[in-house]
Amino acid sequence: MAQVWINGKKDAKLDPSDRAFAYGDGVFVTMAVDSSGNVRFLECYLQRLHESSTRLGFAWQASEDLLQLITTIAKSHPLHCLKLQLSRGCGGRGYSAPTAPIVTEVLSVSGIPPLYAEWRDKGVSLTLSSVELAAQPLLAGIKHCNRLEQVLIKSQPLPEGYDDWLVLDQQQQVVEASMANLMLLMPRQQKLVAVFPSHSHSGVSGVMRQQLVLQLLAIGIDVEMRPVALHELAQAKHLLLCNSLIGIVDVNRAAEWTFERWQHTSQLQQKLVPQ
Repeated sequence: MAQVWINGKKDAKLDPSDRAFAYGDGVFVTMAVDSSGNVRFLECYLQRLHESSTRLGFAWQASEDLLQLITTIAKSHPLHCLKLQLSRGCGGRGYSAPTAPIVTEVLSVSGIPPLYAEWRDKGVSLTLSSVELAAQPLLAGIKHCNRLEQVLIKSQPLPEGYDDWLVLDQQQQVVEASMANLMLLMPRQQKLVAVFPSHSHSGVSGVMRQQLVLQLLAIGIDVEMRPVALHELAQAKHLLLCNSLIGIVDVNRAAEWTFERWQHTSQLQQKLVPQ
């Protein structure tokens, strides 16, 4: 069971009128702790929370007390997952937000599923989800607390032999997997180009996606972020998943297409996956 701190207090109670509980009015990140008890890319996660909360209208910055709590918990929980959730807090009338919100900070720690290490070793297979993501540019890219689309996706039983879902939007564009970002490696003029599906209308733009882009540029691979039609998977030589907990994972099969494992995956795992 996860251990939880609310506004710095362990096992405190959440007010049932809290807006994240009532309306999903908040944002969150999940962060991996390495074997030395350090949170990988912590500054990037905190910056993402600041940017996301600003987009929702309640700009937030991490206090020194919160930073110390994160550091302390991480040191005592190597190779675990930390989740930091921000709520606009309580107040307001109905959906209308309070004019001076007091942000609720919820920090929790839990184990990382052992299955993810197996995925990194063997790769995964994806099948097409019947749940299509709606377009909402004002929320696109943000990991907000209303995850009902993902709940619906995960509520369907996976067919035998598949590990996760390939998720499209209502225009039949590829967006992501159920809990991870996607990257296609496509041949072009005798080299590979990394293509990330655009998140301008739906989807979550993860911190690991950002870090992967930086690593790709460092090894000389061009990067594009644009809409990706489903049929373009047929042109991809490699397909990969990424998120903060699984790191980088080869996709062996997605829907009707198969893919080769990429020779640089292990190298990138060493740089990006908690060790």
